[in-house]
Amino acid sequence: MRTFSLILLLILCWSCKDSNPIETAVKPPNILLIVADDMGYADLGCFGSDILTPNIDALAAEGVRYTNFYSAPSCAPTRASLLTGTDNHMAGVGSQFHRTGDQWGYEGFLSDRVVTIPQVLTENNYQNYMVGKWHLGSKADQLPHQKGFQKSFILHQGGGNHYNALGFEALDLPSTYSYNGNTVKWPENGYSTNVYTDYLIDFIKEGKKQNKPFFAYAAYTSPHWPLQVDSSYWKKYEAKYADGYEALRERRLEALKEKGIIAKDHPLPELHPNITPWDSLSTEQQKIETRKMALYAGMLENLDDNVGRLVTTLKENDMYDNTIIVFMSDNGAAYRDFYNSGPFTEFLQTNYDNSYDNMGKASSFVSYGGSWAEAGSAPFKYYKQYTFEGGIRVPLIIRAPNEINKGSLNRSFITLTDLAPTFYDATNSEYPETYNDTTIYPLRGKSVLPLLKGETTEVHTDDEAWTMEHHHHALVRKGQWKLVNPGMMWDESKFALYNIIEDPNEKTDIKTTHPEIYKELLDIWKTFKKDYKIKRYDQ
Repeated sequence: MRTFSLILLLILCWSCKDSNPIETAVKPPNILLIVADDMGYADLGCFGSDILTPNIDALAAEGVRYTNFYSAPSCAPTRASLLTGTDNHMAGVGSQFHRTGDQWGYEGFLSDRVVTIPQVLTENNYQNYMVGKWHLGSKADQLPHQKGFQKSFILHQGGGNHYNALGFEALDLPSTYSYNGNTVKWPENGYSTNVYTDYLIDFIKEGKKQNKPFFAYAAYTSPHWPLQVDSSYWKKYEAKYADGYEALRERRLEALKEKGIIAKDHPLPELHPNITPWDSLSTEQQKIETRKMALYAGMLENLDDNVGRLVTTLKENDMYDNTIIVFMSDNGAAYRDFYNSGPFTEFLQTNYDNSYDNMGKASSFVSYGGSWAEAGSAPFKYYKQYTFEGGIRVPLIIRAPNEINKGSLNRSFITLTDLAPTFYDATNSEYPETYNDTTIYPLRGKSVLPLLKGETTEVHTDDEAWTMEHHHHALVRKGQWKLVNPGMMWDESKFALYNIIEDPNEKTDIKTTHPEIYKELLDIWKTFKKDYKIKRYDQ
């Protein structure tokens, strides 16, 4: 049995000190997990952005913003860990780039070593829905309907056109979509975020007739490239970004300070060396860059509108007061521009038109690149794919009914592997030792529920280490110390040690002045590397 009784576990029972206890029986809570794709730390209004996100901001005003939340540094490993509460290698997605189909930890789909949130909740009489990006395997036995989701409408791949099925990952093949496990065509004239929301609203309304609680996973593909959205969303933003990405980065830093999210003396980190100074761009180049950021902002505003549609549906169907809502990004802001470089360039430049007047339309394939990603990841170092803070530290908002700390900030260190255990605690669900006659590995995370309820001030003590690796980028976090390797984990000399509290920008490597701490964390890494069978796969 869990430590907490059902009444205590159900977040509906949380109340202020002066409130009377709820006397009537309560239902198990619904859970709505919303994941933005490639959204930076500083991109929400409630985190200091100038992008209009009133609906997400409203969730923050009714809940808690977590400022020290770690994801994985890229899409697929985040989703694997998020849905299982385990390490991405244990879940089968050691790398989203290197997938073998059979090599331990690098299968490229969810392994039978783990069990998903919907599989666990199904045993507790939950209905489970999913819409959006799957990215965890495309064969029939690897899709959501085989992983506990009773209803789903998903994109198999890691990204795609927001208006049609013209893909990019499979080059000349279209993006693949499934409805409840069956391949379907993309809805004519549909826009990704709107379509996914339409499906999820239908699932929720239809499921209400069953009188069962639900777990809904909205894995949006916005604001992931290609940057495509109706002009009604993006035109208003062009004037805001005409002074460039370096100026925006500075404004974001100051806005985060004003919001109290970072310290008043938090310095601006150094730019990635690949960033071209704004003033060195031609007038035409600056126009193009400004349009990119406006498109990105418009996509995020559209995403916020759809979050508002979900909230409205819950309220109109008398579900809102009994629903835990979690909003997060899957990793830091994205820097890649596949239209101009990479394995898909020839296909993209043949099939898409990125001329200035066409930018943002269905026939364009625009990315905002590393320059704007640096602004989105302010105030931290670098962006997606890195295990520096800019790649893994992302916004997290948890809104729970009768939350006792409405509108507050929480600086406790928590990770994406903590969410699954939190959901199990909140629903009084038992995590199994076996599933389908197969031994299941233990959860790696810890429940955030005691922190949410004000019963503790931390989830992880300073004595606990959290380790992760993806695509040769590694980190070990233990209390104030962080060991990090920027893509060369096979070369131990490339590991750097930072005091992440005193040096949040990861500027000064202190491994020579703290050799005992460096050795301790490096030993933790070596054990992790052995236990999780971490591979070097570029040879």
